[in-house]
Amino acid sequence: MFYTSMMMGSLISISSSSWITAWMGLELNLMSILPLMKNIKYKNSSESTIKYFIVQAIASTLMLFSIIMMTNLENFSFSYYFMSNLNMITTSALLMKMGAAPFHFWIPEVTIGISWKMVYIILTWQKLAPMILIINTINNNIIFLSIIIILSSMMGSILGMNQTYLKKLMAYSSINHIGWMLSSLLCSYSTWLIYYIIYCIMNTNIIILFNKYNMNSIYQMMNFLTKNKKMKMLFMMNFLSLGGLPPFIGFLPKWITINCLINNNYYTITLILILFSLISLYFYLRITFSSMMLYSMESLINLNQPFNFYPMAMNTINIMSMIFYPLIYFSM
Repeated sequence: MFYTSMMMGSLISISSSSWITAWMGLELNLMSILPLMKNIKYKNSSESTIKYFIVQAIASTLMLFSIIMMTNLENFSFSYYFMSNLNMITTSALLMKMGAAPFHFWIPEVTIGISWKMVYIILTWQKLAPMILIINTINNNIIFLSIIIILSSMMGSILGMNQTYLKKLMAYSSINHIGWMLSSLLCSYSTWLIYYIIYCIMNTNIIILFNKYNMNSIYQMMNFLTKNKKMKMLFMMNFLSLGGLPPFIGFLPKWITINCLINNNYYTITLILILFSLISLYFYLRITFSSMMLYSMESLINLNQPFNFYPMAMNTINIMSMIFYPLIYFSM
């Protein structure tokens, strides 16, 4: 029931023709996700739920305020200056809802106390409606959004470097990817849609494994990987894909976005995104290289491990993405 109403709220916001209807859809989405976040198995879930509610309520209040003011100022001759500022307030409220920097402070604190399933929903589905609504304001806030893109890329990369908790690591990774998704919105809706879908696929691969094996810290993951050779390679490829290294599927949306940004003369944003992606790649490689080390208590080969279909199938999708690179290259 709550999952259905949560999805309905987002779909109402996406398909609405007025801002007030979009706001109502976001509120339905918020009221539906709060009961799902509360879980007796996680002792800090109540705290995370309250934090999430407070932040989203503030963002909703700002959004409603700007919508009411824009409606009332349409008939005034000086409304242009007010409308531009109110447009920025609306955009800021949507950015706060999705967790873009500098409104990112709540994401790591909320994700640390909830289940992996809810982490996945917050990092993927909850970004859908605000991202699409931002398309309506993007033409009036290109400079403002450019600053947000740079800050999101910078904060997500630098703050994620010293994290040992996997949920916080995924949260800061999400902030970095928000910068890339917002930059793809500067190009076209189709570019953003490709990035968003592939980002959801990458998160699905990793979070399902974290949830299945109940991993919460890097040290737990290392202890698990010393006993499972197949999972070592699987985790390595998924993290490298999330970092955007070729030939994995995570490189595909970044390549498309870079091409679009260069074609639209956003050279500075492109350079900054690439530089901070290299920094974010550090904490992916730190996990990857340590997982590939062979410890003394490990045997070289263990042939008694059972075959797990789902991870291998998702890994195949990750690798098969290299087939699409020549097709996209020749179509550009």
